[in-house]
Amino acid sequence: MPSLKPSRPALVDLAQRLASALALCLLFASPLCAETDFAGITAAERALGPDAPAYHALQEGRVDEAAGLLRATLASNAGDALAHQLLCRVFYVQDKADDAIHQCELAVSSAPAAGDLASNSHLWLARAYGMKARHAGPIAGFTLARKVAANFSRAVELDPNNVDALDDLGEYDVSAPSIVGGGNDKARSLASRMMPRFPASAHHLLARIALAENNPSAAESEFRQALAAEHSPETWIDLAQFYQTHGRADDALSAVRSAVAADRAHSPALVDAASILTEAKRAPDLAERCLRDYLSSRAKSDAAPAFKVHLQLAKLLAARGDNPDAEREIAAAAALANEYTRNARPAQGH
Repeated sequence: MPSLKPSRPALVDLAQRLASALALCLLFASPLCAETDFAGITAAERALGPDAPAYHALQEGRVDEAAGLLRATLASNAGDALAHQLLCRVFYVQDKADDAIHQCELAVSSAPAAGDLASNSHLWLARAYGMKARHAGPIAGFTLARKVAANFSRAVELDPNNVDALDDLGEYDVSAPSIVGGGNDKARSLASRMMPRFPASAHHLLARIALAENNPSAAESEFRQALAAEHSPETWIDLAQFYQTHGRADDALSAVRSAVAADRAHSPALVDAASILTEAKRAPDLAERCLRDYLSSRAKSDAAPAFKVHLQLAKLLAARGDNPDAEREIAAAAALANEYTRNARPAQGH
């Protein structure tokens, strides 16, 4: 599903290039970070954990700050699996595949043999391998794809209720051929296992299978069943993306408006909504509002990194000739992720 969950984050896209080239571009996801009172917490406790500054900084898109906190933690405890996993995610959101892989490999090797930490470390390692595969040639891509499949599968084995891992494994199965561990039969089997507990995700996977088999009417039916099972911004965005891809611009716009209306938290789904509108060249004012509402919300996450959203907003503003506001958004991005913004700036057209 799109953003993460995919809000999923994110969700979030998986593609395949094999034979002449193989590339996998994966959905991501991450939990939303709640506001936390840090008073009375020890320095070690404050550095890590889902309610701690390093995690909170990552969710807010303050990746330079998060990296500093995590490096300080690892300097005193090099075997901290959670710190390695979070640092992997810091690199991942900046599109630094090799650094992300290194940190996630350390997280996997340092994590307990079972449990949430181990499962999520394998999940993020799979995503990092998938990011590297996106730019790999056919031989390297083949090897990386096998690693992606193995780590998604391991994440599910370690925690059968890890819905993020289940979603990503299903996307991989649909996108990748059987020679690298994918296939629609495997995806159908996984959807069947998911249906009792995660029906929206299961219907989304069945829709993806239908699309892979060139059956758009069945896909639309499955997307609508996912919406019925989980009336959420994310399921509306899934439907909107389907309509957009199939040339149904008015239906896509209607679904986007429904997603926005349903998203009271202003989650990463708003970023997906803005992307759909921008691609369709529809309702630019609504797209801008979606991005601004997300950036001012408490629902930000690394499913839609804030520094990338600032750059997305800058591009939207520049397209309408509002260069001073665009420059302010670029400056806001640089304050969160200076190196990434410096490297990305030419792509913004400034």
